[in-house]
Amino acid sequence: MEFIKPGTHFNFVGKMKIAAVISAALIVVSILSVVLHGGLNFGIDFAGGTVIQIKFSKATPIEGIRKAFAGINVADAVIQEIGGNEVIVRTNQSMTKEFQAKVEEALSGQFGAGQFEIRRVEFVGPKVGKDLTNKAILAIIFSWIGMLVYIAWRFEFRFGVGAIIALIHDTIITIGALSLLNKEFTLTIVAALLTIIGYSINDTIVVFDRIRENRKKDLKRSMGDIINSSVNETLSRTILTSFTVFLVLLSLFFLGGPVIHDFAFALLVGIVIGTYSSIFIASPTVLAFKSFRISKGKRKK
Repeated sequence: MEFIKPGTHFNFVGKMKIAAVISAALIVVSILSVVLHGGLNFGIDFAGGTVIQIKFSKATPIEGIRKAFAGINVADAVIQEIGGNEVIVRTNQSMTKEFQAKVEEALSGQFGAGQFEIRRVEFVGPKVGKDLTNKAILAIIFSWIGMLVYIAWRFEFRFGVGAIIALIHDTIITIGALSLLNKEFTLTIVAALLTIIGYSINDTIVVFDRIRENRKKDLKRSMGDIINSSVNETLSRTILTSFTVFLVLLSLFFLGGPVIHDFAFALLVGIVIGTYSSIFIASPTVLAFKSFRISKGKRKK
């Protein structure tokens, strides 16, 4: 099955400047969104606080739950429905036996004894949250560095630069999409970002391999022509692979339930942006890097 027939001659290199403008605009919007929101909407994993999972015997209005928590001076409670008459309540309050007793008493007073069950209580202290934040940032940065070293060793340094720019591009825009919709940034989202990085680099390596093969076949061809033909030759595979993954993620997004909703959303954005960057960012950046070095060498002479 092929979406793109063999022999296509799309001029991807010729659209490099347009792609650069689009990407720059998306990155600026992403950064502005994070700044204007006062940072990311960190979840309990990073911000610290308490998560309480409660199952009610029947459908319960969110306002009633919020009123119960307000009665014990917990005005910052964030309540999320997760289906099956269950909710997750997040608060910055430290979890103690006294606090849990107050929660149970408030819920009993609001809904009646035996009408609910506290199924899970988790507390993350501020020090743990800060440590997890630092480790999440390091995990992403080390993944970039690892990819740079591998690509530079497997191909050339400029290929590594192109791949890393594309990965940074994908990560920033995915985080920007989460920020624009004010979605919670949790360890699950970090896992999604690392998955996106792995998927994107795999797609990019396929294109780089074809570029290397085509360079060996004809050393006299310009790098721009080789990149264009290589991207065109792998285009059908790239689109078909991305489309099948996209369909699976779409199913998870709509049918997987609220627990993995944000995870699926992050992957959906990342797959689309990762496919775009493999075609319009990674390979053209290799060409731009070569042109920059040539022009710099001429100026020195």
